[in-house]
Amino acid sequence: MLKHKFIEAMVLEDVGRGDLFSRISVSKEVRAYIVAKSKGVFGGRAYIDTLAEMYGLELTWQVEDGTAFEEGEKLLYLFGDSKRILSLERSILDIALHASSIATLTQQFVQKIEPYGVKLLDTRKTRPLLREFEKYAVRCGGGINHRMGLDDCLMLKDTHLETIDNLAVFMKEVRMKIPFTSKVEIECENLERVKEAMAAGADIVMCDNMSNDDIREVVVFRAKNYPHILLEASGNVSLATIEEIAKTGVDAISSGSLIHQANWIDLSMKLEA
Repeated sequence: MLKHKFIEAMVLEDVGRGDLFSRISVSKEVRAYIVAKSKGVFGGRAYIDTLAEMYGLELTWQVEDGTAFEEGEKLLYLFGDSKRILSLERSILDIALHASSIATLTQQFVQKIEPYGVKLLDTRKTRPLLREFEKYAVRCGGGINHRMGLDDCLMLKDTHLETIDNLAVFMKEVRMKIPFTSKVEIECENLERVKEAMAAGADIVMCDNMSNDDIREVVVFRAKNYPHILLEASGNVSLATIEEIAKTGVDAISSGSLIHQANWIDLSMKLEA
């Protein structure tokens, strides 16, 4: 969903037929600010900038997307009509809270694996209609997006493979029918499936819920036989386990928890007297 439509829908959800306070209050030019009540990594600036442009607010930023901040730090100053700012307060905060919370958790994961040169990927486990926004928030935290949807990479998961009688034959047909630039990723649960997938011409092989010892075997096999194929590890990925997975030698690790396990940090808006 484009930013403008997303923001329009968000504001409509909150304001509805009109902010009741705006009916009875007097407009004043005011300055407000967003303050951090806990530490984190900021996300949401790209969307808040669009909102401000749409609704006539002036902004002075103290942070960029991806900037770490401490408790008590002022992140953004807003200037404009008091009615407008108060009507948009929750929408602005929800953008910053949601994106910053995902960015904060993502950066914690990134820091665990950065020394090993392994990429951190998200998944399609996003809230309905929020995929573009939540994957943007992952990027704010230093993560890299996996596929956005079913149309930009062909992934053959275990459920797909159950419907395929001969993977090698199927892959030949795939190459004739999907876009030339599209990659094919095949999910594998053991070394035998990995060998089959690589021989069939996979671009990426996912080591799904494998033990670290099994992943190391796959890494050795790949290096010896198919060094051009990328390896992704997924399944049971947490802050406690991701570093050991990174040490196996895979190219990337994917985790849905970057989004669905992110706990909201604490931000607040204040008006200056």
